[in-house]
Amino acid sequence: MADDRWESRSNDTSQRLRYSRRNFLQGGGIAAAGTLMATSTAFAGRALARRPRVAAVFTVCTHRTHAHVILENFLKPYFFNGQETDPGVDVVSFYADQTPSGDMSTDIGRQFKIPIFKTIDEALCVGGEELAVDAVLSIGEHGSYPVNELGQRQYPRKRFFDEIVAVMRRSKRFVPLFNDKHLSYRWDEAKAMYDEAKELGIPLMAGSSVPLAQRRPPLQLPRGAEFEEAVSIHGGPLESYDFHALEVLQSMIESRQGGEAGVASVELISGDAVWAAADDGRWSRELAEAAMTAEFGKPLTTLKQIEGEEPYEPHCILVKYKDGLQATVLKIGHDSTRWNFACRLKGDPEIKATSFYVGPWENRNLFKALSHAIQHHFIHGEAPYAAERTLLVTGVLESAMRSRKQAGTPVLTPHLTFGYRSADFTAMREMGESWKIITEDIPEPRGINPNGLRQ
Repeated sequence: MADDRWESRSNDTSQRLRYSRRNFLQGGGIAAAGTLMATSTAFAGRALARRPRVAAVFTVCTHRTHAHVILENFLKPYFFNGQETDPGVDVVSFYADQTPSGDMSTDIGRQFKIPIFKTIDEALCVGGEELAVDAVLSIGEHGSYPVNELGQRQYPRKRFFDEIVAVMRRSKRFVPLFNDKHLSYRWDEAKAMYDEAKELGIPLMAGSSVPLAQRRPPLQLPRGAEFEEAVSIHGGPLESYDFHALEVLQSMIESRQGGEAGVASVELISGDAVWAAADDGRWSRELAEAAMTAEFGKPLTTLKQIEGEEPYEPHCILVKYKDGLQATVLKIGHDSTRWNFACRLKGDPEIKATSFYVGPWENRNLFKALSHAIQHHFIHGEAPYAAERTLLVTGVLESAMRSRKQAGTPVLTPHLTFGYRSADFTAMREMGESWKIITEDIPEPRGINPNGLRQ
């Protein structure tokens, strides 16, 4: 997401340290997620036979695209929770789907001696005939791709997945895979990807960087909490930022009492209808105001016009969960670094609210924690949080876009009434220590430079 808004901104000598829908529902979606065994930073020092070899498959790599801001934390040590952290893996091949003006992949490949291949098959085989890597980084975000009738950018994540899995099948070896952001713009494709990974035993991780950001003020909700209502707020464009806000929401509520049980209906409304829905009690203005107060440090005069920002048209996604929980994603103002959350817990009169701080250089530093989590996945063969989170959010987002196409008509979602059990991913979160080292007054660097060092 470092460059989403542009669709609408120590020391390097350290050592580089099979399921049908019925079976899916009957099975409860996922087995219990294990407790993370790694420490927050030190897993790269774990004794391994060798460092895992990684193939990086991406749509495009220009300044601040996801490929850039993820890969820089795979190619050099980076700060995570204030500690310089070795990636613990080696990127050994690239596949770039597009190379527009400003492409960085050629220079990065030359600098780090990483060969660039013309096909995904060749990249995974590193020029040979069989799978020659231990993990695959699939980054299907940014680039020039068509937009469908629902307003969704048709990124080739499913095509990437199919070509990656074809190599694994042929080689009869199935390795960890990370899919950046939602699985697909289409539910049927996303579900097929999830099902195939499950059938073949491919350790699958997917999703967003934002849930791993520092929370200011700190907020840790108790596992098993009972929610009355929740609100997640972003300040970016439709769909691409709604995804991030939905994942923030899901990451905060998925450990509620009874576990995640799925979504019953989704509705997207915009303009004056948003405020009318608040007046009708369909979403809580009080929660939204508390979430914005967490960001600004003081109450705002109004949500309809944010001081210092241009006028905007609001929209919101009303999500009704199978267990009765009502939650809302709101677009408020114009700010690509706005990620706020608030909720009300049963039996507690105090609203819980926080703002997710992205660090210096706008959204670029969000990807340190995400890269760290991906590396954990690649090294240990176990995702630090459930892929079902992203699968559910993928379905909610597609349903929201269908609701928008139908002039705000609610969309019933029986296909999303599946459950899963969440993992405690606290060890993967940035707690803010890194921003005492990489401060707001350090200029954002160009190139592969995760820590802003002079080169």
